[in-house]
Amino acid sequence: MAKSIKIRAKSKGGITTVKALITHPMETGLRKNKKTGKLIPAHFIQEVVCKHNGKPVINCEWGGSVSKNPYLAFKFKGGKKDDSIELSWKDNMGKSDSITAKIR
Repeated sequence: MAKSIKIRAKSKGGITTVKALITHPMETGLRKNKKTGKLIPAHFIQEVVCKHNGKPVINCEWGGSVSKNPYLAFKFKGGKKDDSIELSWKDNMGKSDSITAKIR
């Protein structure tokens, strides 16, 4: 189970709504450490992909301007109760996470 992602997906009237909260520092590389005065290294999510039953429905390319602990919500046509939704992310430091959930 993903430690950094919380996801919910609901289908109503042929439209599936996906809501996700990702825990991530999302550092731009431009902020300074208040104690040392040195720049905090850039650490941000670069790619987010969501798949419905193995087929991509959204592919996001993010940068350092996205806020800490980003919230992502979107809708797509299709999807039925108990279908599979998989959300994954990769960051600029090579870390990644993913989660699979069922549509309610």
